[in-house]
Amino acid sequence: MGTDITPEIRRFKEVRDENNFTQADFAQVLGIKNSTADIERGRTKLSGKVVAELLRQFGINPLWLFGESNQKYLQVSKGDVSPKVVSLNSAGEENIALVNVKAAAGYPHNVQDIDWYQQLPAFDIPLPEYRNASHRGFQVEGDSMLPNFRPGEWVLGKAVPTIEEASNNRVYVVVLYDSVLVKKIQKLPDPSRLLLISFNEEYLPIEIRVNDIQELWQVNSKLTFNLDAPSESSLLKQLQQSMNELKSEFKSIRQ
Repeated sequence: MGTDITPEIRRFKEVRDENNFTQADFAQVLGIKNSTADIERGRTKLSGKVVAELLRQFGINPLWLFGESNQKYLQVSKGDVSPKVVSLNSAGEENIALVNVKAAAGYPHNVQDIDWYQQLPAFDIPLPEYRNASHRGFQVEGDSMLPNFRPGEWVLGKAVPTIEEASNNRVYVVVLYDSVLVKKIQKLPDPSRLLLISFNEEYLPIEIRVNDIQELWQVNSKLTFNLDAPSESSLLKQLQQSMNELKSEFKSIRQ
């Protein structure tokens, strides 16, 4: 067993611990055989390939890893989250495809399949707010975004080209590799990760990797078919929610 554990080995283990990987799981992610145990014991040196994977997948600065910089993370790429397919009408003009709850289950796996989009209904909105940009409609599933978005309602999202152009505390449709989620996003100090937040406080925030996002659509409007007048208690809840969001944004500005 190696007697001296170098700074890069300690920091390598720190990255593993922060991401809650076992030695076997971390090895699989980094393309190492079996386990990272030999590296963490000082028996095996960090290869250039492993250092490159730490940078690519986790944004780890190689200079920080070897103790030559205090900057832990680097922005590796622009984080392309733009639409993979654009929906067009018979005149060759872009329209708004609608992805209902059932279709959303297959959307992540067909995100680049042009033929698959032909089954989706689509429509045009002749308003200036929907010009000069790609839009898509998604049906809300579940109650995690109550009271702002109810199950069965539709949100219309504007395509976001890169993750850098996404804004904190705005609602987005987040297309992952295994699911489609409607959430408020919050950027983290680690640029390779994002926090997805529900309006319904019964649901805990979800931390994800930026590399796991296929597409991102900023929600700017919704379609609802429930026009019942809100009760007084409902209005108070909505007001309280708005006040909490305002306080949160004010705190983030002061920081």
